[in-house]
Amino acid sequence: MGIKERKERHKEDLKARILEAAKKLFVKEGYEATSIRKIAAEIEFSPTTIYLYYKDKTDIAYALHQEGFRLLREQLGALAHVADPFERLKAMGRIYMQFAVNHPDFYELMFIMKDPMQYLKEHHPEEEWPEGERVFDGLMQTVSACKSGGYFPGMDTAEVAMLSWSVVHGLSSLYITSHFKHIADKCSSYALPDQEALLERAFNTYVQLIQRMH
Repeated sequence: MGIKERKERHKEDLKARILEAAKKLFVKEGYEATSIRKIAAEIEFSPTTIYLYYKDKTDIAYALHQEGFRLLREQLGALAHVADPFERLKAMGRIYMQFAVNHPDFYELMFIMKDPMQYLKEHHPEEEWPEGERVFDGLMQTVSACKSGGYFPGMDTAEVAMLSWSVVHGLSSLYITSHFKHIADKCSSYALPDQEALLERAFNTYVQLIQRMH
């Protein structure tokens, strides 16, 4: 490996360490309480080093936001072989919720925190939300295929897609913030052994409702 390649690998390794440290601190201490100085201390570098790679804290949050979407798209991409569009739609919902369960730190950055979107607005005002739009486009295509198969008659494709996303996002957000458990504990009909079982049961109820739209 030449000098140029070694320098590039060192640069990428350092950027990865910065992002991992930032993600850890965002989750542990909260976004507002996390500073560039704290991130630098976590990896034992000077704040100046971090500024070589990222403009500010929102730049770091947006980089993590992009990383999370890459991971989510990879998982959703595994559904390309599912021929039945309604089965694919259900699987997309389950993968989305499982992503939130397995990666609550990424999920919060991607769908709850406003800071990555603020970065996009300030630094790339000509763009809307490329990461989210790519995932939503896949959902739209699946809903459109469902409609071609007789599902959701008379309903607008975008509205069905937005409704589907809103439901799984709501369940996922309630789950990762522990609100779901507190409410579910008071509902005897949801007296199941763990939160993930509660999440699955709630999702299945939604699936049964939309399945009737055929």
